[in-house]
Order: sequence, then C-alpha cells, then structure tokens
Amino acid sequence: MYQPARQGRTSLLKPWMIGLIVTAVVVVLAIIIVLLVYFLSFDQTSYYYQTSFRVPSIVYNPEFSTEHSKMRNDLEKKITSEIDNIFQSSSLNHQYINSHAVNFRSSNDGLKTDVLLKFQFVTSNANTMKRQADNILQQRLKSNESFLKIDASMPYLKDMKELQAEHILNSRCGLGREPPSLDRIADGRISRKSAWPWQASLQIDGTHFCGASLISEEWLLTAAHCFDTYKNPKLWTASFGITLSPALMRRPVQSIITHEGYSAHKHDDDIAVVRLSTPVVFSKDVSRVCLPDASFEALPNSHVFVTGWGALKANGPFPNNLREVEIKVISNDICNKVNAYGGAVSSGMLCAGFLTGKLDACEGDSGGPLVIPRDGHIWYVIGIVSWGIDCGKENKPGIYTKVTRYRDWIKSKTNI
Repeated sequence: MYQPARQGRTSLLKPWMIGLIVTAVVVVLAIIIVLLVYFLSFDQTSYYYQTSFRVPSIVYNPEFSTEHSKMRNDLEKKITSEIDNIFQSSSLNHQYINSHAVNFRSSNDGLKTDVLLKFQFVTSNANTMKRQADNILQQRLKSNESFLKIDASMPYLKDMKELQAEHILNSRCGLGREPPSLDRIADGRISRKSAWPWQASLQIDGTHFCGASLISEEWLLTAAHCFDTYKNPKLWTASFGITLSPALMRRPVQSIITHEGYSAHKHDDDIAVVRLSTPVVFSKDVSRVCLPDASFEALPNSHVFVTGWGALKANGPFPNNLREVEIKVISNDICNKVNAYGGAVSSGMLCAGFLTGKLDACEGDSGGPLVIPRDGHIWYVIGIVSWGIDCGKENKPGIYTKVTRYRDWIKSKTNI
C-alpha cells in the first residue's frame, strides 16, 4: 500500500528572521554609503599652487614688507578676502580651502603679490580641477570686478609641494597658541601640540640640558651659562617637538656664540646664539618666535609665559612633555628690595613670577623663552631663563636675560 504523501515544508520565515535580514541589509547599505561618502568627500589630497597678482590700485609702501605691520596685515586680509570671494562663489567652493599672500614687491603700476592657494581634490581629478581653478581666476581677473589683476610674468597656477608650501605658510614669526585667561614648570601644566613651536631642547647624547628659542631657520637663542661646562658645538644637538622622546625633529649644532661680556662667575650678559648645521623646515609644530624691537618694554604685571622641560621642583626629575606656566612681569625695583634679591637684578635682566612663589621656571628650563603676546596673538620672546634662587620660592621670582637689551647684539651675530 502506498504511503500517503508528506506535506511540503513551508517557505515562510519567522518574523524574527525577517527582522534580522532587514537589519543586515540596512547595515550593509549604510556601510556602502559611508564608504562612498568617504571616498568622494574625505579621501582627498591637499594641493598647493603659487601664483602672482598685480594690484595697480595700491602704491607700494615699505611697510608692506615689514612683518606683522598693520599696513601689511590689512593688505593681506584684503587680498585673501577677495580670493575667498572668487572661489567660494564658484563651482570649486567645496574644494577651495584658503589662500595666503606671502610676498609684496614694487612694480611699474603699483605692486605685485605672490599668493599660495590651497585646495583639496580627489587625486584622480587633480589636473582637471587645477585647470578649472585657473580658468576661474582668469575669467574673474580679466573682468573689472576685482582689484587684483593678472601678472603676465606668472599668469598660471604653479604646482608647489606640500612641504615647501607649509614651510612658507609657517615662516611668519610668533604663530603659536591663543593667549588664554590667567591660568596657572614648577607647578605649571603640560603644553598642547603646536602651542610653542619655537621651543627647542639643547641636548648632549640625547640628554636634555637647556631650553632654547628658534628665531630663524638656522638660529637659536639661549643662555650663555648652558655652555659653562661643554663648549664644543659638536657635542650638542637641538631637538624640536613637545616631547623629548620621541623628538619631532633633530638638528646637529654647527656653532655656539656666547656674549663677549659673559663669565661663569656672574649672571650678567647671560645670552648666546646657536647656529644649526642644517636649517629646519617650518610647519605648524616647528616655527620661529618674533624678536621685539630694542625699544619695547614689558610693563609690570604684564602676563607672560615661560616654557620648558625643567624640573617640577628643585632637584626633581625632568618631565618628557613640554610644560608651560603663566606668570607676571615684576619691576626690577621690587625684585631688588632687601627681602628679594637685594640689588642683584641689573638693567640687562628682567624679573618675572610671583613674590608669593610657587609658579616659576626651574632647573633645566635655563635658556628657554619667556614670551608675551602682542599685535593680535603674535608671540615675542622678551626673556631668556637665566637664574634664580630655588624654584618657586617666596620672594625669589625667576630672573631672565632681557632680550631687548641685547637686540643689537643678536642682530650683529645672526643678521636677524
């Protein structure tokens, strides 16, 4: 007898299985969309171009070549604002990043300016986008809508490598952190990346001895007493970056010039300049601090910063991370009172800290910078960590070599 036929298996899925499949499909689609957005929007490379413009409506003034002068700053803003408007109202508004006027020079009909342009493109479209950017500029500048005009000596965009472009963009002095409200090395805090890009560490065999300030591509400013024991430049290396280990950049030292009036048994003329064997490449993390004019005076109670890898307390260990402390300038008259330094602070020195103690530079900070913000967040080095009694001791604030007093000496040795 034949067996009755068995009922076929149902093809219907249970609700929880359907939900699981739908969820999986949604997740896969989301991943695909994210990848598409990434490759179309984020997987882009920065491209830098150099060009030149004529500005016939403006007569050249030597102040345009003076770093951080008001006339130069105003003209830079005017030019970059114009270029921003050109590209932000164009088809490349999402690819255009920014522009920088980096040089001004006289011409027969006004002045000329060199400008760096930064874009971000998907690599496969870079050449097409560059031609498009060039066409946008050509069309706009041929019209009467812009005060910028085509420079026949450089009519098209010229490719520039990122390292070279970033070196130029970061070559201006004093570009560091935003000046904060009063905050509190002895009892300071760890510095943020790129906050003090001119800070250097002077080392022997990888061991930190002194701080220093980068004042050009190849010159450091520091204290003469750092070289009391080791005078041979071949022993020294300069390290850059916010950590001693690993260092962001290292450079051998070529020569050391200490002030002719300095001697190890006294504190006067405690200043030196150090020449690097190879110039540094400027970036957001390594750039120079501004030198003040000889006539500049930091008034008492001015807020200033001292930075370094010095000990957090007397005879303490050196930290690996760069530290900062905000202090105030104190008049030499107050520092020379009997209960303080009793007349030991000379006119070539600057006193800074607090009579209450605690906040101060310390051992290992020697040679490092004391800086002040001026001219819209531009930092100037006004002091070099020189000497003091103990670290953060009451009535014994830090004593710094007064940079303005030696401004002519610095120029005579470095031409800066």
